[in-house]
Amino acid sequence: MTSAPTHAKGLEGVIAGETEICNVEQSALIYRGYEIADLAENASFEEVAYLLLVGRKPSASELESFENELKSERSIPDSVRSFLKTSGDLVHHHSAVPMDLLRTGVSMLAHLDPDCQDNSPEANLRKSKRLLAKIPTIIGHMQNAIDARDFIEPDSSLSHAANLLWMMTGEKPSDEAVKVMDVSLVLYAEHDYNASTFTSRVIAGTLSDLHGAVTGAIAALKGPLHGGANEAAMEMLAEIRADIGHENDNAKIHAWMEKAFADKRKLMGFGHRVYKNGDHRAPILHGLGRKAAEARGEEFVKLFDLGEEVQRIMETEKNIFPNVDFPCGMTYYTMGIPVPQYTPIFVASRITGWCAHIMEQHANNRLIRPRAAYVGPATRNWND
Repeated sequence: MTSAPTHAKGLEGVIAGETEICNVEQSALIYRGYEIADLAENASFEEVAYLLLVGRKPSASELESFENELKSERSIPDSVRSFLKTSGDLVHHHSAVPMDLLRTGVSMLAHLDPDCQDNSPEANLRKSKRLLAKIPTIIGHMQNAIDARDFIEPDSSLSHAANLLWMMTGEKPSDEAVKVMDVSLVLYAEHDYNASTFTSRVIAGTLSDLHGAVTGAIAALKGPLHGGANEAAMEMLAEIRADIGHENDNAKIHAWMEKAFADKRKLMGFGHRVYKNGDHRAPILHGLGRKAAEARGEEFVKLFDLGEEVQRIMETEKNIFPNVDFPCGMTYYTMGIPVPQYTPIFVASRITGWCAHIMEQHANNRLIRPRAAYVGPATRNWND
């Protein structure tokens, strides 16, 4: 067993349980024994989803059956569609953001799933597949409503990544765009006891249902210190561009960064609780995003040039390295994806890791109930 402190702020370094799903180390990120660079290079997202949910690499026939099952489950109930038709009004005229709408859509699916209250392994796997299939449809319908367009229906001829892009845009994506999206989904699929996954396990540990645990995980992922960091990273780069112009004057970039350092501003997309010497996923996605930018034109190349200079300054002056959210922001922007949908896309991937952990928690459960170190006043008398 790894030795670890029993008390730390933010539970940093504290071992909270055991898992067979994922191993996050300084030198590697491993899904059920397979290293992330190997998966990103050689496996499709559907293969990785099967690996995480079922527990092993699929055979060719198992993969075909899994893909067909997902395609057959992409449609969503009419009541959820009706709710999503209000997305435009909720976003444009109220305070909703896409992660809120996705959270509500997933919660509504619970009421309509015949297995909702069944926590058996078989029922949990069926629910996991349904959520994996339906979340891209929720995201697509939501974006269609925000853009005041008719809903686009799922296309059963497309892969998970391709269908996700199609649902949001109404345009059949290029092979290159599908590859970038597919790899990004692989990279985001799982990451041991991160905040949202731990949230899902705490909820599952009470023997609550899978949909409830996933809904809580979505709420946790929304925060800018977790899944929302990819949106925040792109917003930061947009702010730099607005302040210095689009010519990428390195002196101006450096001055902007120095002011941010002086103001003790938290720069999003950098640093990681575990990866002190760099996130293994970041260079994989950066390389694919840079290639996509070069194919799209000068505006997008300049964005990556800016990001690379910001990254260089952070590394040389602060010894802080980018995490996967930093290249994700630039890459999704290059692909034309609206910034508020970056974190919902994260959900379309991480649903696999969450569900794997929820099933693991239910299969070998113990209520998660840590203690707190009390630092309040000493015992006193109410009548004194």
